[in-house]
Amino acid sequence: MPTARRRLLLLSLLLLSAAAVLGASAIGSVSLSLSEWLAALGDASSRNGELVWRLRLPRAIAAWTVGALLSLSGCLMQVLLRNPLADPYILGVSGGAAFAALLGMSAGLAAPYIPLLALTGSLASIVLVFSLARGTGPWSGTRLLLTGVVTASGWAALISLVLALGSDSSLRGMLYWLIGDLGYSRAPPWSLIVLAFVFTACLGMARSLNVLAIGETTARLLGEPTTKLLWVIYVLASLLTASAVSIAGNIGFVGLIVPHLVRLIVGSDHRILLPAATLFGGLFLVVSDTLARTVLAPRQLPVGVVTALLGVPLFLLLLNRARLRQ
Repeated sequence: MPTARRRLLLLSLLLLSAAAVLGASAIGSVSLSLSEWLAALGDASSRNGELVWRLRLPRAIAAWTVGALLSLSGCLMQVLLRNPLADPYILGVSGGAAFAALLGMSAGLAAPYIPLLALTGSLASIVLVFSLARGTGPWSGTRLLLTGVVTASGWAALISLVLALGSDSSLRGMLYWLIGDLGYSRAPPWSLIVLAFVFTACLGMARSLNVLAIGETTARLLGEPTTKLLWVIYVLASLLTASAVSIAGNIGFVGLIVPHLVRLIVGSDHRILLPAATLFGGLFLVVSDTLARTVLAPRQLPVGVVTALLGVPLFLLLLNRARLRQ
């Protein structure tokens, strides 16, 4: 893709992301006219200002942040496992988060403590998989994948146990969290710091990611420290996933399909794929969450349901167009 087209694409995604966040602050079960919305933006202390600044904008920013985190993590996981359909949850990070969060919910802990518990569970799962998969020999992607899948299965069993033993009053909240819900989500400042740090680090190793995506043998022949690089990718991808899950629960599909869709459009060069996927992931989740809030208003759907309903036909359409071009 020519440089001019790359810049135009990234600028368009950036502007669309900003427009989606602002649009989400104006749309909801309580309708605001353009003049009311502009007045609310200028006066945060008014009734409409409270609605926009304290409820809608923080939720829209959280949706964009989570979408960007998951999409960037999906890009890294697909390079790590050399599989275009790998997703951020495949190595069990979300399982540890879900178990810790649901355990807190069943114990009756207040909502502000749940993200902290989820982050703690995610980090515990990262350390567990890293310790078990590293071993004493050389890097093995197969060993990492098997360790992650088995760990995820173990977390799933513990999650089922918590759901079976949990009270009926907390069951609905637990299920919404497992599906993925942004109803009470906020993007803490540290999540934006994590996103900026990992994004900058990934852009710095975009050339190495391009080489590694071809194959480990080729990367070694070209002088890349493949073992070190692969473990760095695993840690960064897991950190992104842990941050996203701690904010909004297990929102599926975004980290799986968005990188693949963007790759069909822009190609496999990570210098353009990483920023495009990050921006498109944020945009996609903001739009999905806005639909989740408004389609059946005043009732709200879990955003994970909407991401699947939107993503499946979009993915199949683009995949069919790619097949026809071949």
